[in-house]
Amino acid sequence: MNILYPIEWVVAWIMVQFHSLLSLFMDPDSGWTWLLSIVGLTAVIRTAIIPLFVKQIRSSRAMQMVAPELQAIQKKYKGKTDQASRQAMAEETMAVYREAKASPFSSCLPILLQMPIFFALFRMLYYKLPEAATTAEGFGPLSQDLAKSAHNAVIVGATTISDSFLTPGGGLSTKILAGVIIALMCAVTFITQKELTMRNMPASALEGPMASTQKMMLYMLPFVYVISGPGMPIGVLVYWLTTNVWTLVQQWIIIRNSPTPGSEAEKEYQKRVNEKRARKGLEPIDFTPKKKAEPIEAQPIRVQPKKAQGGKKLSDAERLEQARAARAKAQEERRKAAQAAGEVPGVTTSGSSKRSKKSKKNR
Repeated sequence: MNILYPIEWVVAWIMVQFHSLLSLFMDPDSGWTWLLSIVGLTAVIRTAIIPLFVKQIRSSRAMQMVAPELQAIQKKYKGKTDQASRQAMAEETMAVYREAKASPFSSCLPILLQMPIFFALFRMLYYKLPEAATTAEGFGPLSQDLAKSAHNAVIVGATTISDSFLTPGGGLSTKILAGVIIALMCAVTFITQKELTMRNMPASALEGPMASTQKMMLYMLPFVYVISGPGMPIGVLVYWLTTNVWTLVQQWIIIRNSPTPGSEAEKEYQKRVNEKRARKGLEPIDFTPKKKAEPIEAQPIRVQPKKAQGGKKLSDAERLEQARAARAKAQEERRKAAQAAGEVPGVTTSGSSKRSKKSKKNR
């Protein structure tokens, strides 16, 4: 049983719909018409997973911001290989992730979701399309006539969307076209990782394991394309290239308008904002982070160090308690004295003071 059959059917249906639309002003049997149908398929898939891409961006940004905390945890447990230390390190790491609402697995969601579609397109072009072109029932929405048109449609030379670099008997035009597409895939991916992703990372995230992973991906992904690309049909390579270009443009828009705090991209964004305000005759905005105001604490009671009976030194809590008791006793004594003199506590009048002086003289 082929578990990819439903996805293959949907992929074929979307391609047929775009082919019908493009056939209104293009040659229905042209290889470019079918090639653009695959580009339309890519646009539909990438539009559908935009929410996952936004989640990936937020998670990646949160991972970059907590990079210094993760480095501090790793430094704390460096060289400790016992079970308790490893467990404590894992718990502290997960606590940092939870607090920052970050997940190291969120960045893989768009790729994981596209993998079944990628393999379904590969199977459809490599297996289903040739079979549908020779059978009366075709394949789902792909009738026999449409399958023959897609299978025999020429792009350049004798190259069709089903041919690959390693196709037996493939002409020179097929190898050149496949090589050009693979080279473009590598270049677009390198630019995406180097010029956008690395530029959007704060200085604290450019060191440590996360930065090492980013640098490794910078060279690993193009290498993967060079190894796997020659065996892929031209149609699959076009899907792959379109996906990479879509990712480049999508990240460029997000990073340009909402860069990561502390990154070079944020400095460029702030510079553009102030230049735009200067052209309008407005004052520049000060983007310097303002320090948080510290709460003002109540003045503490000053306590002279004393010793209890027996020479035992009192603790801070005991001294504070004694000071509070002494202050309360003094207030009570002043209140009783004021009552005995016929005065209202806290209020001093000239008449009462004269009477108190007169009584003292008579005595």
